[in-house]
Amino acid sequence: MEKTVIAGASREKQKYFFEPKFNVLPDTIKDEIRNICIIMAERLGCTFLMSFEEDGNILFEIIKNEGDFDFDDIGAELEIKSLKSEKKELLKSLKLWYVINMTEEGNKLKEELLRGENGSN
Repeated sequence: MEKTVIAGASREKQKYFFEPKFNVLPDTIKDEIRNICIIMAERLGCTFLMSFEEDGNILFEIIKNEGDFDFDDIGAELEIKSLKSEKKELLKSLKLWYVINMTEEGNKLKEELLRGENGSN
């Protein structure tokens, strides 16, 4: 399944990335995504990526630093589980936005709604 990275942060490199094609998202949402990535990268000591899967689901990915044998995989999974629970509404809204705005099905739905709206006037 294809994925599209929304944003990512690296603790080691002290860098943050946000995919420009998602700049249409409101600034408050972009800020929240940035905070999630930076905080998770710092907490876990890794590079943390947030992506959309083709169906709109949000995927969190951890990239460990090379030679980091002390990385706590179980702790990282627990942090992600906690994040998913804490940010449940944001993740649901992002998925809906993605499906409506970035998928073929969403485009068809928008066209259908616009045709119906124009036909009722």
